[in-house]
Amino acid sequence: MSHLNPQTLEKLKNVSTATLTTALFKRGFRNIYIQGPQRLNPGPNMVGLAYTLRYIPAREDLDGLDSFADRGNPQRKGVEECPEGAVFVIDSRQDATAASAGCILATRLQTLGCHGIVTDGGFRDTPEISALDMPAYHTRPSAPTNLTKHHAVAVNDAIACGGVSVFPGDVIVGDNEGVVCIPNHMADEVAEDAIEMTVFEDFVMEMVQKGASTFGLYPPTDPSTKDKFSAWRQTKGR
Repeated sequence: MSHLNPQTLEKLKNVSTATLTTALFKRGFRNIYIQGPQRLNPGPNMVGLAYTLRYIPAREDLDGLDSFADRGNPQRKGVEECPEGAVFVIDSRQDATAASAGCILATRLQTLGCHGIVTDGGFRDTPEISALDMPAYHTRPSAPTNLTKHHAVAVNDAIACGGVSVFPGDVIVGDNEGVVCIPNHMADEVAEDAIEMTVFEDFVMEMVQKGASTFGLYPPTDPSTKDKFSAWRQTKGR
């Protein structure tokens, strides 16, 4: 697994996915918001390095219940080998007609120190998963076992999740709105930029709540806006 700077980790815990998409758009990245998955259990930001599982369509001669007895089964192997601090990201081909995983595997990931689980499919046992401390994102509940539609084929390989390319070690950030994938080599600069953007947006929001027009304020095309922002930062200690 790649490395995530502890300072970057803390910064990413305090910025929104909306701000991150703008920070990445400024750098030419348009397709980094994972389409579909929504959070089951609202709470603080999820941040971690991507550890991936890829499914292809199930095949009847390979995907019986006895396949779970195989210690090499990629789904079970991936769960057991998921590193502490990772986010387990599942490529389910945007197919939620069968579960990507259920509460037992999610609970195991939580006990291993996983920072979250994301699928572009669905989970079963969603009431129980919702009660876990670990963040979980999916498109909708799906009770049928994964074997009815999904064949686990690869662990910690490049995948597609919600139409986004996710490579092992990419930085995954989720808030109560959705999930963003940040290329690992850009994480430090994107996190710093997003923190600065957040401070400015907090200033803008306060001004708008007091009745200010957005013209010249957001974006700050009026030269006086920068002076007001600088004074505001000093006052707020930010």
